[in-house]
Amino acid sequence: MKKLYQILRTAILCVVGVFAGTSIHQYIDYRQRPGLYALTSAPWYTSLQIGAVFTAAVVLILLIAMRIVKRKMK
Repeated sequence: MKKLYQILRTAILCVVGVFAGTSIHQYIDYRQRPGLYALTSAPWYTSLQIGAVFTAAVVLILLIAMRIVKRKMK
């Protein structure tokens, strides 16, 4: 159970890290080519918001799983 707990913790860090990395990449791309993002009807940060909601949902699910595993370890 301890190994599973560590895997879940690592998964949370990976999900948050991927979100942070893609967000930084998209922001840098927006700063370099604002004209490309001006062509779309939605603001440039819309995909960041969608990614944030998805990341929060996945992290919440993993936190619930971690809590269940921690209760079973006791």
